[in-house]
Amino acid sequence: MVIHPVTGLADPAPAPTVTVKPLRVRRSGCADDLQVRVSAPVTGDNLPVVLFAHGFGSSFDAYGPLVDYWSSHGFVVIQATHLDSKRIALAAEDPRKPRLWRHRVQDMTSILDELSVLAASVPGLRGRVDHDRIIAAGHSFGGQTAGILVGLRVTDPETGIAEDLSDRRVMASIQLATAGRGGTELTAFAREHLPWLRDQDFSHINAPGLVIAGDDDNLPLSTRGPAWTTDPYTLSRANKSLLTVFGGQHFLGGISGEHVSETTDENPDRVALIQQVTLAYLRHVAGIDHSGWTIAQAVLAPAHPLGRLESK
Repeated sequence: MVIHPVTGLADPAPAPTVTVKPLRVRRSGCADDLQVRVSAPVTGDNLPVVLFAHGFGSSFDAYGPLVDYWSSHGFVVIQATHLDSKRIALAAEDPRKPRLWRHRVQDMTSILDELSVLAASVPGLRGRVDHDRIIAAGHSFGGQTAGILVGLRVTDPETGIAEDLSDRRVMASIQLATAGRGGTELTAFAREHLPWLRDQDFSHINAPGLVIAGDDDNLPLSTRGPAWTTDPYTLSRANKSLLTVFGGQHFLGGISGEHVSETTDENPDRVALIQQVTLAYLRHVAGIDHSGWTIAQAVLAPAHPLGRLESK
């Protein structure tokens, strides 16, 4: 096992991968199809799946530092371009806009329904996907999407009802720099433009989860500052872990890509930390190997220059 010289964590050698895009999945309730990207290792069987949701305005072409890392270390990573993407550019009067959060969840459900078809569309992947080991992950808005799939309740701003939209096929989640609870701590901007953040209930999430938060992530959505993005950990039930990234802002050192203008805290060491911790967690929660996660807990529990890992 190779140990990264800066993070002190396991950093195994990558394997060859294949990526296919765009694959198309019928989008529930929409005339246009959902465009999907699948990345997978060239070798290996019974491969676990990471269903990854991008942040607001992004697309399935982003987050290469995470997607490429996970797929080169034994995971099938599936990404979609959701309706909020700048690439789609919904008109201001589009009736789907108030329910963008819910359309994202429907997108993920549609992908899971068509998982065998998607796998068969990737050269050499047919029959190599493990349908019983699926982890939802996402950054920012995508973190909420991943959370909903494992039990996060969001009060629909149109109906006032908080439905259970979880999917039993999803066994765990990874939420990166995502939203906390709503209520009076939301800014006026968030209440007006992102009404799906007004009331979130984390108490129903029973699946294991890893939350990643930057301690310098000052989003203009809450008056509480960076602590707001730790709510998915602090307000959830047990069997959760929190990685606090020291000095990390919203893009956590550059997880959406190298030299991307939206990254205000570009730092390759932070990205390496998140790559290695998330891979260790994925391998741990999927039951592949627990040694990397054990190392991460030991190295990041005491003082470490890059971050702190805690669990409950």
